[in-house]
Amino acid sequence: MNLYAPWLLLFLLIPLLEIYVLIKVGGIIGAIPTIALIVFSAVLGSLLVRYQGFYTLARVRESMERGEVPALPMLEGALLLLGGFLLLLPGFITDVAGLLMLVPWVRRRLVLWFLRHSAGGPGAPGPGGPGPGERGPRTIEGDYHRED
Repeated sequence: MNLYAPWLLLFLLIPLLEIYVLIKVGGIIGAIPTIALIVFSAVLGSLLVRYQGFYTLARVRESMERGEVPALPMLEGALLLLGGFLLLLPGFITDVAGLLMLVPWVRRRLVLWFLRHSAGGPGAPGPGGPGPGERGPRTIEGDYHRED
């Protein structure tokens, strides 16, 4: 299977669905209210992204001050950026997806799902760390010398 086929299908399918939904909604409530809803969702989304972005930035700073790696807040920040981008696109489907990414518990679940299903997620062997089924850190003893 071609690696790009699902992405191509996604980039073709989403705009077609958005146009279909815009036409249906425009037929029910009219063209001007539909356009007003799209503009309102973009403005509201940009304000919400700004607020949530400052909150996430504060969480990153707090994690760094405690000496922790701010991986989760940074991934949540990336989802905020994606959510803001989706809110700026005209259409109701992308607006719903963008608004869902602004909800903190939805964002956190998406980040945890991504970490579980990515190659570097929990249970995957890391450099010098335990592999699946192992407990505790794994240390490899050895000596080295530099040759010039």
